[in-house]
Amino acid sequence: MSRVPAWLGRVGAELTQMGERLDQRRAAAEADDHHDVPVVDHPAESVPPPPTYAPAVAARPEPVAAIPWGIRVAGEAAWRLLVLAGTVWVLMRIISAVQIVVLAFVAGLLITALLQPTVARLKRAGLPRGLATALTALLGFILMGLVGWFVVWQVVENIDDVSNRVTDGINELKRWLLNSPFHVTEDQINDLAKSLSDAIGTNTEEITSAGIQGVTVIVELLTGMLLAFFSTLFLLYDGQRIWQWALKLVPAAARPGVAGAGPRAWRTLTAYVRGTVIVAMIDAIFIGVGIYFLDVPLAVPLAVFIFLGAFVPLVGAVVSGALAVVVALVTDGVFTALMVLAIVLAVQQIEGHILQPFILGRAVRVHPLAVVLSVAAGSLVAGIGGAVVAVPLVAVTNTVVGYLRSYSRDQALRTQPPPHGA
Repeated sequence: MSRVPAWLGRVGAELTQMGERLDQRRAAAEADDHHDVPVVDHPAESVPPPPTYAPAVAARPEPVAAIPWGIRVAGEAAWRLLVLAGTVWVLMRIISAVQIVVLAFVAGLLITALLQPTVARLKRAGLPRGLATALTALLGFILMGLVGWFVVWQVVENIDDVSNRVTDGINELKRWLLNSPFHVTEDQINDLAKSLSDAIGTNTEEITSAGIQGVTVIVELLTGMLLAFFSTLFLLYDGQRIWQWALKLVPAAARPGVAGAGPRAWRTLTAYVRGTVIVAMIDAIFIGVGIYFLDVPLAVPLAVFIFLGAFVPLVGAVVSGALAVVVALVTDGVFTALMVLAIVLAVQQIEGHILQPFILGRAVRVHPLAVVLSVAAGSLVAGIGGAVVAVPLVAVTNTVVGYLRSYSRDQALRTQPPPHGA
């Protein structure tokens, strides 16, 4: 028993010596490594510090961070606007290439908005959908054709009287200029008439080409009327299915909003067309009756022209009223022209301040500046047809944008988590 502790002591001493030898070898190996590869723990200590008067140089920022925030926002908006402008340009090029088809379809939409309530009433009365559609479309287009024929008949019947009155009016205007304080001589008037005659004779070729272009316009007009008739017929008969098919082309995420905006846009268009027709009829009746009692020739054609001019807001009323005043001036003299001008201005004031706000209402109210700009842009793009279509397009767009804005706001409120503790 006394030898066991001694043996254990020797083993412990040998283990201690082995550990010391291992520590010595590890230290020697680390010393050799430091000797072969010098390591600089503090490289900044080997570089002399900058002088005290040298300014501090900050680190260069990232290029994106160096651009001001406003310029970055402007750049992001600019390329998106360029993409949008390019899309609109391509769309306008496509529309201009098929302008007759587009205008005919839009005219069909406007006529459908006017005739669709009649189809609904006939269906409620018990008529089948096809028969109600056919009767409404045929009666509507026959009525428009009769009005056009009546206008042409009135013009043909009164053209000789108008020609004689125009001659008398020009002679009276000539006498008034000779006796006016403007000191116009007869030779100056004759020179002006001769210049006009020479201008007409010189530009005979241009007038002939304009006549040929007029024939082309008549052919295009007949084609557009035929397309508008068929568009109206199919929209009256199958408008609901056409709308459901169009909804399938919309992405699924945006389909609910578009489906809600469509009926509201149609109600706006229907209200606009009905209100415009009523206002135009009132203008045409009152101004036409006034012209008739003043014994101005072509009272009925002028009334029809005033009715058609009412479909181009602001501009159409001015042009049609000016035409009535000019006809009165060259046929019946200055006093009658002033009376016609007073009637036109009075009716237009009643229209602008009473009829349009009461009949059209707030649903299709558009700012006058928007009306003027849209009519100008529509006339530049597609002539008279574009001017007629511009204002209802702006009214429908205003309704659609307002609904989609409120719809997206309601959707955001629905998906927003409730407040804490609710």
